[in-house]
Amino acid sequence: MARAVLILIVLGLLVYALTDCALTPAKRVAGLPKGLWLVVVLVVPVIGPVWWLLAKRAETGDGSSGGGPQRRPGPVAPDDDPDFLRRLEQENRRKTHGDTDDSAKP
Repeated sequence: MARAVLILIVLGLLVYALTDCALTPAKRVAGLPKGLWLVVVLVVPVIGPVWWLLAKRAETGDGSSGGGPQRRPGPVAPDDDPDFLRRLEQENRRKTHGDTDDSAKP
């Protein structure tokens, strides 16, 4: 029973590392070329997948997979954008109070 669990863990690690390596863009692969990483993960049992995961963790710096979209600098949503909020507030003020001169108010 314990042997079967150990084999399943090793196979799971192999499949995860192999998939992660295959889906990682070549420009984000650290140390070895991507093709060589795939061979190392596939040929060297246990050590290959662990080595890949440790090398990738060191490359990203935070342990994340890095496969998600890259964040742009600046506001993410309109309600995080101070310029948008300022314009929205001025527009609402104009509608409710009939203000037309926005330069007098900060």
